[in-house]
Amino acid sequence: QVQLVESGGGLVQAGGSLRLSCAASGRTFSSYVPAMGWFRQAPGKERDFVAAINWSGGDTHYADSVKGRFTISRDNAKNTVYLQMDSLKPEDTAVYYCAAGRRLATMTYAYDYWGQGTQVTVSS
Repeated sequence: QVQLVESGGGLVQAGGSLRLSCAASGRTFSSYVPAMGWFRQAPGKERDFVAAINWSGGDTHYADSVKGRFTISRDNAKNTVYLQMDSLKPEDTAVYYCAAGRRLATMTYAYDYWGQGTQVTVSS
């Protein structure tokens, strides 16, 4: 089993930055070493793909809406994945979820484990 806990969300002004963290734990994590993804969901909207990274950190993928502004990275020694969010816009307001899967993917169904989410609110 793998447990994921997001942190780092909050309220920020447009143009500001936040860094989200996702800490993974569980006795099977060392043998799993999953690909990791970030998704977000605004009220009344579907859960959308944001960014993903493979197990080694050598392959990443971003949604067009965040490309050039967000950066996904991971520190396997700390069992943690990060999402650095710069130049934030009000449209980025959503609950952000961390997910773990066996391969890098952009679809929610490809991921096996999910965190509870962290709220990001960007004001004008």
